[in-house]
Amino acid sequence: MPSHTGPPSPPVVTAATISTMLLREAREAVVEHCLRMRDDDLTVATSGNISVRVGDLVAVTPSGVAYDALTPAGVCVVDMAGDPAETGPVPSSELPMHLAVYRATDAGAVVHTHPLYATAVSVLLDELPAVHYMVATLGGPVRVAPYATYGTAELAQLSVAAMEGRSAVILRNHGATTHGPDLATAYTRSLYLEWLCRLWHQASLAGTVDITGRLLPAEEIDRVATMLDGYGQPPELTTG
Repeated sequence: MPSHTGPPSPPVVTAATISTMLLREAREAVVEHCLRMRDDDLTVATSGNISVRVGDLVAVTPSGVAYDALTPAGVCVVDMAGDPAETGPVPSSELPMHLAVYRATDAGAVVHTHPLYATAVSVLLDELPAVHYMVATLGGPVRVAPYATYGTAELAQLSVAAMEGRSAVILRNHGATTHGPDLATAYTRSLYLEWLCRLWHQASLAGTVDITGRLLPAEEIDRVATMLDGYGQPPELTTG
């Protein structure tokens, strides 16, 4: 009679295996959202960049690669010092800004865009005011960081300073950056920011009304932020 050996042992799941799986998922998500960023008119050509943090590693878009040609394998992986974790293409020139955001916050993802309306606002304002309560999704009125050359440590420092207490910043004569606990949230915040900038722009076209007294007060933004924290379906209906 054949000997009974019992069911096969389950595969051993190590920390390295989990990290590899998460990195693969992060790279796939970066490609997916780069294509969305292009289709949502949040960027032009190869501009803009996206990253996702996985432990002490960061998956980030490569420099100058057309989004149609981008594959998960082409997404760069670097450590928190910016050094490559594996051989591959050169990372985005805005890597210093992404890493600065990760060091200063508990962000799990960063989205940097070159959208039309946010960039227009960057030329005209020092802060996007509370023209709508959805500014609460970004932590309040969004500051405009002073101009600095793209890809520099100076721009990274100015961006993080202007982002304090917020999940978004507008970059003077440049674009915008948002972050979130995950890529879906960071990306949605980019969409909200561009919509708010467009709303301000449309309202400003009238040119005959002083909107100063028509902005929402800080206490209302705080109230909405608290309400939005529990917005949507309860977890038990969205999991499982």
